[in-house]
Parts: sequence; structure tokens; C-alpha cells
Amino acid sequence: MQRDLKFPDDLWFETPIRVRYAETDKMGVVYYGNYFTWFEIGRTDVCRQCGFSYRDMEIEDDAFLMVVETQCRYRRPARYEDDLVVRTRLEAWSKRTMRFNYEIIDATTRELLAEGMTVHVVTTSLGRPRSFPSRQAELITARLMAAEDR
Repeated sequence: MQRDLKFPDDLWFETPIRVRYAETDKMGVVYYGNYFTWFEIGRTDVCRQCGFSYRDMEIEDDAFLMVVETQCRYRRPARYEDDLVVRTRLEAWSKRTMRFNYEIIDATTRELLAEGMTVHVVTTSLGRPRSFPSRQAELITARLMAAEDR
């Protein structure tokens, strides 16, 4: 596996979501912690779009992406029944770490509602650091190379 790969700045994976009632407060505004759940939805979708299941990586390879750093900047509130898009980009990737960037945007206006990032260390189920599994690394590398060729 190559070390310290960087995805192109314009390679964003998009996942549509609709704000559910349970994600809001009494005023219909999304509770701030739900943005991190949406980030996870985006991350899982990136794995899927690269050709593998995050769950299968956990089961078959005993590899987990442990969150070690998070950040979210809120620009405008999302509200009940808003149609949103979670935009996710794998910014940096090395043998044992990954950094994802996220944007939550209004699906209709394309207005940026929030942006954030997460940093992950690849671990075993016991929390011990390990290298990223080679099969999934090859799939991510192939996706990166395909993006660079466009």
C-alpha cells in the first residue's frame, strides 16, 4: 500500500438524507450531535462507493476506524424534513490513519449548513493500532487512480 495518499480536492462522495423528527428539538431545529451521525453515514457510503463494506472489514479483517479527533462548524440550522446532502471527502490516508472532510448542504439551494472533519486510527477490536487491510487499501487506491484519470 502506498503511504500518505491524498485524494483530489474535487472528489466528493454525496449521500442524500432527509431530516427526521427524532433528530430535532422542540423548535424543529436539528440537534448538534446529529451532524456527527451524518458524518458517519457519509464515511460508510465512501467505503461502499470504493467497493467494500465497512461492516465486512470489521468482521473479516478485525479492522476498525477509531475516531480520534472531530470538528464541526455550524453555519445555518437544518430543520425537520429538510432534504440535505452529506458530502464526504477522504482528504488524507496513510498506513494507519485517515482524515475525512464533510459538508452538510441543503439539497435544493446547495447552501452550506455545516462543515467538519474526523481523524481515524485503524485498530483491532481490542483497540490496538494496526495497518489498514490490504484488500480495502487496493480498492481505495483504485478509486483514487480512477479519479485522477478523469
